[in-house]
Amino acid sequence: MKTKTLKKNKVNVVTLGCSKNIFDSEVMMAQLVANKFEVEHEAKQDDSEIVIINTCGFIDHAKQESIDTIMRYADAKNEGLVDKVYVTGCLSERYKEDLITEIPEVDAFFGTKELPNLMKTLNADYKHELIGERLLTTPTHFAYFKIAEGCDRPCSFCAIPIMRGKHVSTPMEELVSQAKSLAAKGVKELMLIAQDLTYYGLDIYKKRSLADLLDVLADVEGIDWIRLHYAYPSGFPMDVLEVMRNREAVCNYLDIPLQHGSTKILKSMRRGITREKTEELISNIRSAVPGIAIRTTLIAGYPGETEEDFQEMYDFVERSRFDRLGVFTYSHEDNTYAFSLNDDVPQDVKKERADKIMELQSGISHELNQLKIGKTFKVLFDRIEGEYFIGRTEFDSPEVDNEVLVKKDSETYIRLGDFADVKITNADHYDLYGELTSS
Repeated sequence: MKTKTLKKNKVNVVTLGCSKNIFDSEVMMAQLVANKFEVEHEAKQDDSEIVIINTCGFIDHAKQESIDTIMRYADAKNEGLVDKVYVTGCLSERYKEDLITEIPEVDAFFGTKELPNLMKTLNADYKHELIGERLLTTPTHFAYFKIAEGCDRPCSFCAIPIMRGKHVSTPMEELVSQAKSLAAKGVKELMLIAQDLTYYGLDIYKKRSLADLLDVLADVEGIDWIRLHYAYPSGFPMDVLEVMRNREAVCNYLDIPLQHGSTKILKSMRRGITREKTEELISNIRSAVPGIAIRTTLIAGYPGETEEDFQEMYDFVERSRFDRLGVFTYSHEDNTYAFSLNDDVPQDVKKERADKIMELQSGISHELNQLKIGKTFKVLFDRIEGEYFIGRTEFDSPEVDNEVLVKKDSETYIRLGDFADVKITNADHYDLYGELTSS
C-alpha cells in the first residue's frame, strides 16, 4: 500500500466533457480552496488523497471516456495511490444507481446539482457567500461564463434536460457582479455558455433578455470581448445582432448549432425550424452583422436519414459556407424521444457521412482563410508553443477555431493575455500565420 505518500487534504479535480463542466469544476474548486483543501486540476501525479471526477454523459464516446476515467482512478485506489474517489456531473446524474452497482470502488456519486452534498461528504462547508466565485482552469485572461442552467427545448436526440433539468436563468445583477469580479482578476474575454443562450430571461423576466444582458456586460470595465456560444436557431432573438453591431466588446461571432440541413430530419429532431427557415435566418444574421463568423454543429446518421437527406445537408453546408463546423455521428440515447426510432444508419455509414461533411468544410475553411491574407486583425494571445506565440482573433474561440501564429524572434515580444495587431501573411485550413504590425 502506498497511501502514506498521499498528501492529506489534497484534491485532484478531473473534468470531462464540455465548457459547462469546466465552469462547474471551477466553482467546486473555489469551494474546496475556501475549506482549506489543496486543489489541483487534472494533476499529473497520483499524490492526491482525494480525486473528484466531473463526468460527461452526453453521447456514447463521452460516456465511455467518463467510465474509463472512473475505472482508472478506481484501480489507483485499489493500488493505494488514491484514498477516496468521488464522481459527480452528468453521467453520475443519469446513471447513478447503475454506477453504484458496477463500480463499488467509488466512495460516492453525486448529481449535477449536489455540490452542497459533496462538500458535506468531505466534512466541508458549502459557503453560500462564495456563489459566483471560481478557481479558473483557463488562462487568466479568458473565462467561460455560464448564464443559465438546464434546457426546455424538446430536441428528440438530446438527454441534456434529463441530466441538467429545466431552464433556469441566472439573474442579470448576479452575472454583472461575477463579470466585475472576473475583470478585477485580469479576465478580458467572457465566453457566454448555456444549453441555450437565446432562452435567457424567459423564466425570470418573461421575455428573451440576451440582448439586455449583453448590453450591461459590455459596460463592465476591463471586459474587451464577449463571445456567444450555443444559440438555438428557432425563435432566435434578432435584437442580439443590434447589440453585437453597436457594442465593440461583443464579438462578431456566433456559435449556433443547427444539427441538420434536411427539413424532414429537422422535423423528426423536433427542432422547430425548417431548412428553408434556417437559410433565411443565416442570411438575415449576415445582413445584420456583415463579416460575422458563424460556427455550427451537425449530426450525421440520425434515424431515417437517407442518402437524399444527407445530400440535402451536404448541399446546405456547401451553400452556407460556415466559418467553422463540427459533426457528431448520431448516438442513440436511452430515455430520449428518438430512442423509440429505429437506429437504422450503420455506424460505418454515419462515419463516412460525417467525414464527407468535414472534408467539404475543410475546403471552405481553407478558401475563407486565404481571403484573410494581407489583412490586419486584433489578436488576443493565449500561449507560447514551440517557436510561436499563439493567439486568436475576435472570430475565433479557444480550442475549436482558428489560431494565429506569430514566430518568436529577437525583435518580437508579446505578453500572454495582451492584444496586438497582426498582419496575416499565410494561411492553411485551420491556422493563420502573421507578423506584428508596427505601432
